[in-house]
Amino acid sequence: MKLEEDVKALSNHETFARFVEIIHTLREETISEMHKASTDELQQLSGRVITYDQILQMANWPLLKVRHQQSLNN
Repeated sequence: MKLEEDVKALSNHETFARFVEIIHTLREETISEMHKASTDELQQLSGRVITYDQILQMANWPLLKVRHQQSLNN
């Protein structure tokens, strides 16, 4: 099974949506940390943001958020 098919199957589960919501929250927290970070820390933090973005994109977070809006914290 391809990764896309696996993620599509997972997207039917509220637990997966809640997991991805945590990834989204971590991304937002990391972005806020960037405001007070040193130059060296910025590189590490931006790498984390990129990784979170990739996961959110793979999981199709906007669609997942709509599909499972009743079970998410939003």
